[in-house]
Amino acid sequence: MIATVLIALAAGCASAAMFVSILSGALTSVFLFHLAPLPLMVVGLGWGPFGAAIGGVASAMALGLIFGLPTCVAFVLANALPAWWLGHLALLGRPAGPGSASTGDDVALEWYPVGRILLWVAMLAAMATVATLLAMGLDGSSIRQTMRSGWAQFLESNGVTSTDRRLDALVLIAPAAATLASVMKLTLNLWLAAKIVASSGRLRRPWPDLKATALPPMALAGLCVAVAFCFSGGLIAIVAQTVTAALTLAYAFAGFAVLHTLTLALKNRTLWLGCAYAIVVVFAWAILLVTLLGIADAVFGLRQRYLRGKPPPLAVS
Repeated sequence: MIATVLIALAAGCASAAMFVSILSGALTSVFLFHLAPLPLMVVGLGWGPFGAAIGGVASAMALGLIFGLPTCVAFVLANALPAWWLGHLALLGRPAGPGSASTGDDVALEWYPVGRILLWVAMLAAMATVATLLAMGLDGSSIRQTMRSGWAQFLESNGVTSTDRRLDALVLIAPAAATLASVMKLTLNLWLAAKIVASSGRLRRPWPDLKATALPPMALAGLCVAVAFCFSGGLIAIVAQTVTAALTLAYAFAGFAVLHTLTLALKNRTLWLGCAYAIVVVFAWAILLVTLLGIADAVFGLRQRYLRGKPPPLAVS
């Protein structure tokens, strides 16, 4: 118990130091800032969510005392809360049922689905972005005005002319862009933490089949509702745009899982997948095509139809 607490406190200190390193203005601090949840996630997956909670609370209190309440709240929403909750979900398991296989005294477990964890990643990212926006104002006009002033100061400080058209574009895309970055950050850190813990032998659940990742049906309904509210205006529209961006990227991840499944029988599978990822990196709009693939799989069951018709070769990992 004492060892777990010490490890949790060390992870919390590392996470807090990485989080506030952005204040130095160094280029490497951007890399450290985005990896700030990693130490707490490693503790959450390897030593349990209680350890992540201890490290998160201790580091958040220290940041609050040194830098003030806003920094404390930002750290909790961006790092401590996701590390604790996602670690808790990843280690959730229940008996698979009386008909499941078991070895000796070990009962087969059904682990919390990866698709639902991905949905929680999107929700946590949207919550963090909305909380940041609410700190700028409690209505749509106040939030947009604050963002507009902030972007104007940023552009002028970097010697860029801040035209009205440019400011309007930045204010429009900023909430969605921040949400997409947050989803990417949490997903990458959770994957890295799981790899680190699995390599050390402390990961309790078996490594999941990421090709089978699928969002629950309620996610598609939530995406449709969020898209509809994007046209309402005011604060509700801003929140809806944030949720839409988070769920869109979540379905893009599901789309990549579909792509990995549908290419199982191809001889040059690695080449095709590499080309697909390269296209998405070079042409950012191509992520929408992958998102549509994920949505099409949710509606029509593309992977189930493919696996029923063409079972993949056993030699393919």
